[in-house]
This record gives sequence, structure tokens and C-alpha cells, in this order.
Amino acid sequence: MPPRHPEAIIPPPEDIVVPTKRVACDGGGGALGHPLVYMDMGGEDFVECGYCDRRFVLDAHPRPENEYLSPAARPPEAH
Repeated sequence: MPPRHPEAIIPPPEDIVVPTKRVACDGGGGALGHPLVYMDMGGEDFVECGYCDRRFVLDAHPRPENEYLSPAARPPEAH
């Protein structure tokens, strides 16, 4: 692997604000996605996907955990 230049700009992972501590991620779906994984933030207010490095951040006004909302980036008809 070639060395990185110190002035190279590496974009940060995508941040997605979510209303619950439990989230699902499929990397955007399609050919560039990854297997659907479910994650729980536990005691933190964020969690990062181990496949695509997306960072899910808890909203300032979270919803109760009994409301299901999938933040996976898929069109509504795919659910």
C-alpha cells in the first residue's frame, strides 16, 4: 500500500441521527451494501457499524424503545 500524504483529505464516516438506541445498518443496500446487522448503543449515545463505519448518533429527543424504526438506508418498499 502506498504511503498516505499528510495533506490527503479523508472524509469522516457518515453520521446518521436516530431516535432509538437500537439500529440496523445494511451499508446502503444494493451491490455496495453489506449484510444487515443490528446494533445497540448500550450506555453510549452512539454506535459505529463494523462493516461500513457509519456512525449512528442518538437524537436529542429519543423515542421509546418499543417503537420500531429502521434507520437502514433502504427504500420504504424494501421493508
